[in-house]
Amino acid sequence: MNQKTPLPIEQVLLDLRHHLQQSSVVLLTADPGAGKTTRIPLALMDEPWLRGKKIVMLEPRRLAAQRAAAYMAEMLGEKMGERVGFRIRGERAIGPATRVEIVTEGILTRMIQDDPSLSHVGMLMFDEFHERSIHADLGLALALDVQTHLRDDLSVLIMSATLDDVRLRRFFGRCTDREERRKAVSYRDTICDARAEKKC
Repeated sequence: MNQKTPLPIEQVLLDLRHHLQQSSVVLLTADPGAGKTTRIPLALMDEPWLRGKKIVMLEPRRLAAQRAAAYMAEMLGEKMGERVGFRIRGERAIGPATRVEIVTEGILTRMIQDDPSLSHVGMLMFDEFHERSIHADLGLALALDVQTHLRDDLSVLIMSATLDDVRLRRFFGRCTDREERRKAVSYRDTICDARAEKKC
C-alpha cells in the first residue's frame, strides 16, 4: 500500500475490528476528514471474519463513489477494478479479485434481487448516512432483513459525521455506547445487536 498521511480514524481501527467481530451492527460517528470512507474499507478487507467475502460500501452520490474507489485503488498502487472497484447506474469497474466495491444506494436493491442472501458480501457499509434518503433507508431495511432471516454472519457498519444516534439506537433496541476524543478525532461508536427486538 502506498504511504499516505496518517488520518485520525487510524487511531481507532483496532477497537473497530473488535466491535465488528462482537456485534452484527456498528454505528460509527467521526469528524469530517477523519478517514472513514477511504481508510476503513482497506483496513478491514482482509479480516478473517469476512471469510473471503467482499465489502460493499454504499455512497449517496455517484461522483463520491467513483472518487472514493479511485483514491483507494491509488493507495493500493492498483488500477480501478482490481481489489477496489465501483458500481453505479450504467457504469462499473469490478473484477474477480475485487474485495471492496463502492456502490450507489439504488444498486443494493438490485444486488439483493439478484442474490437475496448477498452470498458474496461479508460486510455492508453505509457511508454518510446522515444524508438520509428513501434509498438509504430502504437499503438499511433490506440489509437488516437479509441479516435476520438469511445471513446472521453479515456485518453492517453505519458511518457518518453527524448520525442521529438516539433514533438509531432506539430502533435497534439494545446498544452499548461509548464516546471519547483521541487527538484530532472525536470518535463515538454505538454497538448494537441487530438480532435484538426492533423498536421504532
